[in-house]
Amino acid sequence: MMAALQPRYDRGRLTPGIVHIGLGNFHRAHMATYLDDLFELGEDHDWAILGAGVRPADARMREALAAQDWLSTVIELDPQGKRMRRVGAMIGFAEVDPANGPLIAAMRRPEIRIVSLTVTEGGYFIDPATGRFDPAAPEIAADAAAPDRPATAFGAIVAALGARRDAGVMPFTILSCDNLPGNGDIARAAVVGLARLSDPGLADWIDTHVAFPNAMVDRIAPATGPRERAMAAAFGLEDPVPVTCEPFRQWVIEDRFPAGRPALEKVGAVFTPRVHDFETMKIRILNGGHAAIGYPAELLGIEHVHEAMADGRIAAFLDKIETDEIVPIVPPVPGHDLHDYKQTIMRRFANPEIADTARRLCFDGSNRQPKFIIPSIRDNIARGVMPAGLILASALWCRYCEGTDARGLTTPPNDPHWDMLTATARAAKQDPAKWIGMRAIYGDLSDDPAFVAAFGQALHLVWNEGVGAALATYTGG
Repeated sequence: MMAALQPRYDRGRLTPGIVHIGLGNFHRAHMATYLDDLFELGEDHDWAILGAGVRPADARMREALAAQDWLSTVIELDPQGKRMRRVGAMIGFAEVDPANGPLIAAMRRPEIRIVSLTVTEGGYFIDPATGRFDPAAPEIAADAAAPDRPATAFGAIVAALGARRDAGVMPFTILSCDNLPGNGDIARAAVVGLARLSDPGLADWIDTHVAFPNAMVDRIAPATGPRERAMAAAFGLEDPVPVTCEPFRQWVIEDRFPAGRPALEKVGAVFTPRVHDFETMKIRILNGGHAAIGYPAELLGIEHVHEAMADGRIAAFLDKIETDEIVPIVPPVPGHDLHDYKQTIMRRFANPEIADTARRLCFDGSNRQPKFIIPSIRDNIARGVMPAGLILASALWCRYCEGTDARGLTTPPNDPHWDMLTATARAAKQDPAKWIGMRAIYGDLSDDPAFVAAFGQALHLVWNEGVGAALATYTGG
């Protein structure tokens, strides 16, 4: 293989403009590559990244990246041939400390004009029953009681913003890069909500003066393991934390950056006031599609996503759900044909080079189902359609959480609430209403007799006839 492509700009001339919290694979395959491309154009060299994190895993990532001068190995897995690059957009990484002093100090620096985050969908302390910020979450309550020693990213952000206000320094913009609808609004709720618990005046100041643009992000970047490290080694690199990703990427952002921003539109990012339309398209079609295929694949003993797409039963299931129940409820998106987008999604899922796992798609269903599947069920019911495919997808999630697959093999825990979900799924085998009675997940859908009947029928079909037969019944195959 060819040698890894090194940055062609002078990294010694980069200066920081962004602190990014959460240096996982997605950030390094997405935001960091956009900035790397921009720096290659000779543009905006005062917008380099300082990495940061608040978890033990972040300390391990810092150690690994420090040993390679903060460079990230990013391998694009195109079926026509792999492409490797060394991404140099990051130039430092704050020490990871339980009280987050180094992170707060980094964010206090006047030249930091954006603080961005990838802290996962579940990292925003959202009450699933209300969809709103949960001030009673234990971590939030702890930060509110000790705001000078915050343990969460949001506590550190509040402390840094308070220090900047007191010093007369313009606040930074907070840019969520997590896969949430209205991620900027959700980040605002978390930051302002936490500040209000200890300093209402600061909360009001943040709410008035700090920008939280919404953004839609998209790129598949699987977890790193021996396979990915071997790919890096084939390019002559011994990197313990390489990133693999698909060739496709997309970033759609609201243009609300009072302290300035890099010219990311020059390298493919889209700035628009209609981010919500793009994110609805992506979350319903792509993330909903992932949720639809992950559980039947795992139940049938299929390890990889591309292998699931090669299974005619699962591919037909996905295609019919998307065509009949998801695409019709997605609002129009400027410059996009939704059916073409659906086909692009299916091709991306089928890329054998990605080797994404069905287990990853199944992780944290208690957080993902209320965002990716249940809203589409609600929208179909509102238009007078009982969506049999989406309901079957949710029944397959219930069957998965019972804890054994179709072969009788034990399913390892795969959700922060696994024990509760397993107990509920086992009770639902005889009484499906037990499952959809989880109001924190399904809300008031359990009050709809037609939905209750449809879900019960789907779950009984899965248990009595099997996963494959249930898929075939829906698709007519």
